[in-house]
Amino acid sequence: MDRTFNSGASRDTDLGKLDYEGSLSPIVLKKYVEYMQRNNNTKSGVRKCDNWKGLFGDKHQEVCMKSLMRHTMDVWLFHKEFQGRDNMEDALCGVIFNASAILYKIEKDKLNK
Repeated sequence: MDRTFNSGASRDTDLGKLDYEGSLSPIVLKKYVEYMQRNNNTKSGVRKCDNWKGLFGDKHQEVCMKSLMRHTMDVWLFHKEFQGRDNMEDALCGVIFNASAILYKIEKDKLNK
């Protein structure tokens, strides 16, 4: 069923379509990309922002899970008003990164089958 607007314009229904705008937040995505950008500068130099998509070897999920748990502990510490390693925002971005890296491999493996 089409949607008709007061102006006379019409659009197809949006039922069943993915709602990126409603599901994502630009301020959260901006903070996450800033975190990623800062963490591209390492002791050994600057790495490309998408280098993680090459995965972390044959133990990719184990590497990500260990890091995910460290960041989760930091989130929990900050939540309980204790000191974590950095700050709450960076800890949450670390959780997002590692969860995304694990999910990326799962989805990539499905596509490659």
